[in-house]
Amino acid sequence: MAARQQEVSIHMNEWFEGFTIGDLLYENAFAKAEDVAGFRMEGPGEPSFPLGRMRLESRLDASEGQKANFVFWCPEVLPDSFAAEWDFWPIREPGLCMLFFAATGRGGQDVLDPSLSKREGIYDQYHHGDINAYHIAYFRRALAEERAFHVSNLRKSYGLHLVAQGADPIPGVADAKGPYRIRLLKCGPDIRFSIGGLPVLSWTDDEALGPVLGAGRIGFRQLAPLIAEYANFKVYAVKR
Repeated sequence: MAARQQEVSIHMNEWFEGFTIGDLLYENAFAKAEDVAGFRMEGPGEPSFPLGRMRLESRLDASEGQKANFVFWCPEVLPDSFAAEWDFWPIREPGLCMLFFAATGRGGQDVLDPSLSKREGIYDQYHHGDINAYHIAYFRRALAEERAFHVSNLRKSYGLHLVAQGADPIPGVADAKGPYRIRLLKCGPDIRFSIGGLPVLSWTDDEALGPVLGAGRIGFRQLAPLIAEYANFKVYAVKR
C-alpha cells in the first residue's frame, strides 16, 4: 500500500502542484452493468457496455429538447475535498458532457433525498431548482459556435453563474482517439481541472455567490444526441 500510495502521489503532484493526494476513496472500472447498479439515472439516459466501458446515450431523439437530456448520479457522497479522475471517449456529436459535483439540496439534504423536487434531466431543474452544485461542461459540442471554438465552462448554482473558463483540448469526434484522462480537484474553495495532463482551468470560490459548497455527490450529464464512454473512475482524498 505504501509503494502504491507513493506512486499515486507522484502522479498527482504532476497533476496539480500544491496539494497532497491521500487514500483512494472510491474506484469504479465502469466495465459492466453491475458496476453502476447503485447509480441513479434522472432522465432518459441509457448505459451500456459494448466495449467493456460505460457508454451513455439518450433513449430520446434530440428533437425532444431538454427532455432528451439526463444526469447519472454516483452513489457515493464525496467529502469537501477530493480529487477525481476518469477516462473519456467522445463517440458521437453534437451534444455536451458535463459533471456536477459537491451537489446537495439547498437545505443541506442529500441531492437524492426524495423530499426534493423530481428531476428528469431538464437543465433548469439543476441550476434553478432546489439543489446547489458546481458543474463543469468539458466537452461542449451542442451548438455550431461551441464546435468551432472549444471551451470548458465552470459554473456555480443555485443560479447559472459562470465562474471560470478554459480551452478544451479534445478534438472533434472525427479526429478524437481517446482515452482522454480527465482530472478534477476540489479542495475546500479551490477547484482545478485538467484534460490529458493539460491544465484547463483554476478557480477559488471567494463566496461572492454564496458559501463554498462542501461534501456532496457527483453526477455525469449529457445532452442528446451525444454519445460518450467512460472508464477507470477513481476518487482520492486531498488536502493542502
